[in-house]
Amino acid sequence: MTFTHHDANDARPSPSLPTSIPHIRTVKLDRPWAWLAAGWDDLSRAPLVSLSYGVTLVAISYMLVLGLSSIGLFYLVLPLVAGFMLMGPIVAVGLYEVSRLHSEGRPASLMDAFAAYGRNAGQIAGIGLALMLMLLFWVRIALLVFALFFSYQPPTLEGFVNAVFFTQTGILFLIVGSAIGGVIAAVVFAVSALSIPMLLDRDTDLFTAITTSVAGVMANWKTMAGWAGLIVLFTAAGLATGFIGLALALPLIAHASWHAYKDIVGP
Repeated sequence: MTFTHHDANDARPSPSLPTSIPHIRTVKLDRPWAWLAAGWDDLSRAPLVSLSYGVTLVAISYMLVLGLSSIGLFYLVLPLVAGFMLMGPIVAVGLYEVSRLHSEGRPASLMDAFAAYGRNAGQIAGIGLALMLMLLFWVRIALLVFALFFSYQPPTLEGFVNAVFFTQTGILFLIVGSAIGGVIAAVVFAVSALSIPMLLDRDTDLFTAITTSVAGVMANWKTMAGWAGLIVLFTAAGLATGFIGLALALPLIAHASWHAYKDIVGP
């Protein structure tokens, strides 16, 4: 199916899309950079709210790593870190609310961000549950792949990095695991990239929001593939700094994702 690219402000719907969902705009390939710029503006206008989210995430990440290490399950850190992006959209609901308020010319507070989970709560909880199930599915698959390559003998904490990143078995494990994880992540991205902001923004149901998200991603698959790549890049940079960079990366991605939704999903 071919979609003609036009300006994001052009509200013409794609004629092949069902009328039960909002109009889907096709946007140019360079739009993710505009989303990031708008996201940075939102972050700059409410740094306390945005960075509080990020710092909280960093604290939870450290507690998770320390907890798993203390009970000898350090090898679970890798699939959980990879699965972080599966839950990212639901974690960012409060940040979407900050961007929504800014778009209306209103200030945003931490209370506003927390209260966002009460808007369309049943539908947002439903997609949150679906993402949680996908995360558990991914962890289960990752453990099966891990067992296949390491024969149910996980490396020790001291030898984990060497076994996974500097051995032939470990490299093959990373390739296979990344391929499987990539497929799962692509499905989750298509389902959640636009649906969760839409559920916050409009009084709509879960099925309509997911259908709209998938349609929007498919209609702009090249642009959204580039956007997904940028999300992975920013998240990887945050993780490479020992989770500290996530304090900035998560709010920036979340705010930018709101603008991606507003760019693609019309009235």
